[in-house]
Amino acid sequence: MTKPAELMPVKFGDYLELTKPRLSLLSVFTVLVAYVAARPAPEALRTALLIVGTVLAAGGVAALNQWMEVDVDARMQRTSDRPIPAGKVPDGSAFVMGMLMCIAALFVLFATVNPLSALFTLLTIVSYLCWYTPAKRWSRWSTEIGALAGAFPPLIGWAAGEGRITALGWILFGMLFFWQIPHFMAVAWIYRKDYSLVQFPMLPVRDESGVWVSLWSLVCTAALVAVSLLPVVWHLTSKVYGAAAVVGGIFFLWRAGRFLRADGRDLAARKLFLASITYLPLLLIVLVIDRLLFVS
Repeated sequence: MTKPAELMPVKFGDYLELTKPRLSLLSVFTVLVAYVAARPAPEALRTALLIVGTVLAAGGVAALNQWMEVDVDARMQRTSDRPIPAGKVPDGSAFVMGMLMCIAALFVLFATVNPLSALFTLLTIVSYLCWYTPAKRWSRWSTEIGALAGAFPPLIGWAAGEGRITALGWILFGMLFFWQIPHFMAVAWIYRKDYSLVQFPMLPVRDESGVWVSLWSLVCTAALVAVSLLPVVWHLTSKVYGAAAVVGGIFFLWRAGRFLRADGRDLAARKLFLASITYLPLLLIVLVIDRLLFVS
């Protein structure tokens, strides 16, 4: 039997796990990509404070998300060992920690970076916690709502770097939005039994055959590839980035296409997931290098 959290010694690692460091790292990474791609004047302190602010926001949102979903996390095998349902961290402590981190993030960004970056951070927090998290319980479109919330970080970085949002900032927003659909459809298909157990009405739960899940993944992957090529079309990057976008896009489309096949769909979902976490970081790194070295 799990010991109540108040009787268990709380470790730093338990609080760190509450911030979902791997998922939070992706948000911070996309903020920094957009910030550097905007090519601001070098300011080490400003960059450091941007990192601090986005780390606090990402970790705070993750903690509050787990506080809000402790009942369903306790019922799913893949999440039952998270700090709150496992009794490692008291739910009150998780709430206070998450709130303080989010408030501190907004203060740091507003006071030391600029108000626009703080505004997009606030939109990220509110859309994730007040729209996406509740929507998982009642909406078929929860994944798309979550993708919208998860696409704001590049706008935080671009706002920090340029003080406004111009074309490439919105392109990065679109890329992250469309990337999340095949990425999370693959994850949700792999864990569809867990999601079905807690009656989340997402597409991979409602579509038992997987036909619509895989087709929607392919459509959004194609949209992602199209959006990823806009920087070349609009002369915001060089052909070096364009070549990487074409090669990476063909690879990602191939993996999404394999997900369409009924035989071996579970394995194809895992490979699509791995392709997604390879494709995005590599392409964004190439974009930053291209902007710094090849674009005047």
